[in-house]
Amino acid sequence: MSGGLSSAQALYIGMEVVIAVSSVIGNVMVVWAVKINRSLRDTTFCFIVSLALADIAVGALVIPLAITISIGLKTHFYSCLLVACTVLVLTQSSILALLAIAIDRYLRVKIPVSYKRVVTQRRAGAAVVLCWAVSFVVGLTPMLGWNNLHSPWQNRSQDGDLVITCRFENVISMDYMVYFNFFGWVLPPLVLMVLIYAEIFYMIHRQLNKKVSASHTDPRRYYGKELKLAKSLALVLFLFALSWLPLHILNCITLFCPDCRNPMILLYVAILLTHGNSAVNPVVYAFRIKKFRTAFLRIWKQYVCCRDTPHIRPRPSERLDSLIRRHQQQHDDDI
Repeated sequence: MSGGLSSAQALYIGMEVVIAVSSVIGNVMVVWAVKINRSLRDTTFCFIVSLALADIAVGALVIPLAITISIGLKTHFYSCLLVACTVLVLTQSSILALLAIAIDRYLRVKIPVSYKRVVTQRRAGAAVVLCWAVSFVVGLTPMLGWNNLHSPWQNRSQDGDLVITCRFENVISMDYMVYFNFFGWVLPPLVLMVLIYAEIFYMIHRQLNKKVSASHTDPRRYYGKELKLAKSLALVLFLFALSWLPLHILNCITLFCPDCRNPMILLYVAILLTHGNSAVNPVVYAFRIKKFRTAFLRIWKQYVCCRDTPHIRPRPSERLDSLIRRHQQQHDDDI
């Protein structure tokens, strides 16, 4: 290290630590909830668990590596490049998991009757494997040669080894980050999500109008379910764009305007936003689902407060009411 940490770096590292802890704890709770609750083990939650695992890796690996890069340690070029590529792989897997969940929710609205027949466990598992495979290909591409190894400003040590100050921009090419990563694997998923959500809102609006005009039964429950879904999807899209676009916009400025100087504070804020998306995903995808809230309360009471949850046997009338409610909610309780 060339010197001590600046106040901006110290504040950045402190916030990164808070985000990392929140991301790991929140997403571990998501995986734990699925493990202890059999009703959460369907295809939808397969994608949510994949996203949670990616976000756990962001908190446990990406953020510590990002802190290492921000400090600027002296290391071999390829060691630093491997660290940067690990960051790219895991963050890309999180983006693709978000897209998979958006497509899954689109299918729930588009084909509610045949959804379970079309989206099977095997197909959902194959989609998860595909997302991770694509993430490795995209993230490890700089290791194949699209990097800054032959940049004229790189300095070799006396024995011929390339020892550099390990910073992201020192090893990763801005051409790769803008043309391949952003234009190829970040912006298209974002645009696709916009189109998917627009179609979902259109279908919801059409179904709500049909329901209100054609049915004399109380439409409040149906309307409330669809309104909750619409709000969740709008929040997902907003947070995705808010988290990822600033950093990529800064990368575009760096590439297309080499003489422009990006303030370091803006770079830190942009990086924090991308990592913070992993910490808020449990709130967006879990806390809006009643089954998850119930599982979280059970985990909190049983494993944190060390209180066993009593199993109260319901009366016959209560069991009948429960069966009726379960049958009515079977189609929409996972939203």
